This record gives sequence, C-alpha cells and structure tokens, in this order.
Amino acid sequence: MSEHTARPAPAVPTVGGLTEGALLARILPLLGDAEGALVGPGDDAAVLSPADGSVVISVDTLVEDHDFRLVRPGGHRTTGYDVGWKSAAQNLSDINAMGGIATSLVVSLTLPPQTAVGWVEDCARGLAAAIRGLGATGCPVVGGDLGAGAQIVVTAAVTGTLQGRAPVLRSGAVPGHVLAVAGTLGRAAAGLAILEDGRPPEDFGTLGGDLVAAQLRPLPPLAAGPAAARAGAGAMLDISDGLVRDAGRIATASGVRLDLDPAALQRYADPLQEAAARLGVDPLDWVFGGGEDHGLLASFPRDVLLPPGFTAVGSVEPGTPQVTLASRATVLRGWDHFAH
Repeated sequence: MSEHTARPAPAVPTVGGLTEGALLARILPLLGDAEGALVGPGDDAAVLSPADGSVVISVDTLVEDHDFRLVRPGGHRTTGYDVGWKSAAQNLSDINAMGGIATSLVVSLTLPPQTAVGWVEDCARGLAAAIRGLGATGCPVVGGDLGAGAQIVVTAAVTGTLQGRAPVLRSGAVPGHVLAVAGTLGRAAAGLAILEDGRPPEDFGTLGGDLVAAQLRPLPPLAAGPAAARAGAGAMLDISDGLVRDAGRIATASGVRLDLDPAALQRYADPLQEAAARLGVDPLDWVFGGGEDHGLLASFPRDVLLPPGFTAVGSVEPGTPQVTLASRATVLRGWDHFAH
C-alpha cells in the first residue's frame, strides 16, 4: 500500500456483534460492586435486606428521540455517559422527594443492533459516576436486563429507605405552610433551548456551557429530601416537569391553592438573562415551566426553620386547588410526556 492510499477507518464494535453475555461482561465491571446487597447481578433477581422494614421504590424511563436525541441540531452528540448520568439522577431524585435515601438500582437497556459498544459502556460509566458524584454511595447497581429494539431505551428502578420516618407525600400541604424550593430552577430548560438552537454553548454567554451541563447531567440535591423530612415537611415532590405543573400536583393532592411569589423566584431567573436575551425569550418562562433540574418543592409549617438549601418561594392558601402567581391565576405550563 502506498503512502497516499487512504486507510479504511477502523470498524466501531456494535452490540449486534456481541452475545448478551459478552456485552454484560463489558458493562458489569463499570457499574461497581453491589455492596450491601445479599445477592447482586448474575441471578434472576437481586436480594436486599431493608434496614427499617420499609422499601421506597420508583422507576423512570429515557426513550431515544423522546427524552433525548443522539444527534441534535448543530451536530451535538448525546453521549452514553450523559444518558447514564441522567437516568441515575432522575431516579435518585424520586427517592429524595419522599424523604428517603436510595439503597439499590436496577437498569434495563433496550439497544438497536447498530448501537456502538462504546456508547453502552459509557452509559454504564455515567450511571456509576452519577451515583458516586451525587452522594448516593449506598446505592449499588444490583442487576438489570438487556434487550434488542428499534431505539435506545434506558429504564432504571431504584429502591430506598426512609430510615424509620414516615414518607413525605404530595398530599400533606395545609393552609399556612410556607412553600420552598431546594436546588435550581430553569437551568436545565435553558440548556435544552441552547442544544435545540444548534449554536455553540459559548454563544450564549458565560454560563452557556454550564446550562447545557444542567440539562445533560442534572444535579438533584440528594441531602435536601431527608433534611426536609426531618424538619417536618408537610408535602414534597421532585420538580421534573416544571415548577408550575408540579406545584399543581401538590395543590390537587392536598386540596389547597399554592401561591408562588414572582419576586422570590426572580433570583433563579437573573443568572439566565444573558442566555435568554440571545434566544429572545423571558427567563422566567424557564423558571416557571422548565423541568429536569430535579430540585425539590416542599411545604413547611411557618414556625419551622427551613433546612439548609431551601428557599421560600410562596405559600399554601385555602381555596380551589390551583397554582397562582401573587394571587393571580396562572397558565399551566411544563412538560407532559403525552402532549409533545
């Protein structure tokens, strides 16, 4: 072969070229040890031993071209690491919203045959990195499943413990309670808008890259849920579909009106001003309607000192279940899986 002859690009291994056992052999070492499980990966089911006799459990799914795109406008590629991280984060956040601490996770992967093996390995790395990075070190990956399909689907189920406490439900808000938020609002929605726009993140100001990261690898405040439960939170949920939409769920479950304070929420919009100006939008729209930051919305009795990380954003009032802004009716906004 002459020095001018083009060499063919090396073939990228795909899952279609491996058996299920061979793919598992590449994934399992990346997920870490199943510490704390009586039986971990390798059998038909894991075996756990809950310390306080109660188990909290939740499940979430990420579907290609619905919850994430492998390639976005402008050429940005969503990595397996991103999807693995996000899968862990959204599941851990649901346990957090009950006031619990995650204790185990199982994951199911549906993969088209042409999926690169490296993408799947990166997904496992992202899943494990999120568990460590978010502080859920007592939550090993204890099992899962592999299957073939037309598009990538990542489903994870997580268990948790309440450590002897009662769960914090959506139905416990009562008139007189203070509404408070832990974590961030609007950042993930801003990051999604940047990704969908197609221009490089740096074109959206100094926070452009951070906002994209908030969408791809959210940072739920996992210490805040148990702290809220210990402080006597009346109601709580994970803000995954937008503040107004999720606040409406507490209002409906509790039979109360939730009144949000726009002035208190402005602090979340201010850092988004630069990116919003480049897109010609109001940053408060991201704060009110954007989900996927996976913060917490909780209600607390007025005489309770808010736990660290929580900021008051409104109040619980008597009346028809709804969400208002400074006592004025608001338009329901946020994410609905079956309306997009």
